[in-house]
Amino acid sequence: MVTATQSIRRVVVNTAEDIRVEQIETPTPAAGEVLVRSTVVGICGSDIHAAHGRHPFMSLPFWPGHEVIGVVEEAGADAPQELVGKRVVIEPNLACGECTPCMQGRYNICATLDVFGCQTPGGMADRFTIAADRVVPLPDDLSDEEAALIEPLATPVHAVRRAAALNGGSLEGKRVAVFGAGPIGLFVTIAALHAGAETVVVADLLESKRARAERLGASGSFDSSAEDAAAQAEAAAGGKVDVVFDCVSRESTVRLAIQILEKGGSLMTVGVPDGPTVVDLQLIQDHEIALLGNLMYVREDVDLAIELLRTRRLPMDELVTSVFDIENAQQAFDASNDPEQVKVLITVGDRA
Repeated sequence: MVTATQSIRRVVVNTAEDIRVEQIETPTPAAGEVLVRSTVVGICGSDIHAAHGRHPFMSLPFWPGHEVIGVVEEAGADAPQELVGKRVVIEPNLACGECTPCMQGRYNICATLDVFGCQTPGGMADRFTIAADRVVPLPDDLSDEEAALIEPLATPVHAVRRAAALNGGSLEGKRVAVFGAGPIGLFVTIAALHAGAETVVVADLLESKRARAERLGASGSFDSSAEDAAAQAEAAAGGKVDVVFDCVSRESTVRLAIQILEKGGSLMTVGVPDGPTVVDLQLIQDHEIALLGNLMYVREDVDLAIELLRTRRLPMDELVTSVFDIENAQQAFDASNDPEQVKVLITVGDRA
């Protein structure tokens, strides 16, 4: 029997309507692991898709929490003892380190990749254990709430960095379109502007979300469902665009992207598609369009996300739209279903 002093709280998602806080035994770090006390955990769009049974690579039930900030309380054998007491962000990629992508430094696409909090129990709990090389110490000048944006920002930073590599190493002077003004789309917008894009226009179905994108720096926006969406996009951008970041990834957005891209442009697929998607391959070939998938990130992108947050202070009231205690996890997930929300955070325990 687990006593109160031996137990911790952990969130389990059975369905979108059945999200509970369960009691489990406090974990002990194994060799090479650390024990982390959670302070702030973000809810990701992937968590919401999985809760509704719509994520292609996550199944129910699951134990969420891959956007985690915490404090290292204990280090197991062979783990760096200097991590104890450090405030950290979690890098949730659980890679084998031995396959071809891993050996190339692309462990975000490891042949046997699992993601902490997706395919394994995560950090939406009082405490959890994780490999010591998966924690990244935080600078003192970022609050827990700001630091909670590092993980969701790292994926957009990764996609922007790869797009820049296709364009001579920089987005300086480039026209960019971003499809979707949810959390990932907004962070892509911020990252593209930080990378020097001359113009960033954002598409979304909701006017309120388009307005938020413009408040965050987008030079224009348009309704991607409109019959004249392509004309709207080109008018807002001042012509065809060099790069499209598709954070929606539906057949309609792929088709629109190909319409508005310059010949030789790049289509960066960032959103998780619901399933197989028809692509106008004849135009991809004829226009020499680069079509690249983007999955998560590597440590370089985490470091760049931290630096972006430190140098380009973001309006937190625009990005962190709700905060709940872990005991109210169901309400937090319910709130995350609202398209007007951006980032919903869960606070855990004593954050002193």
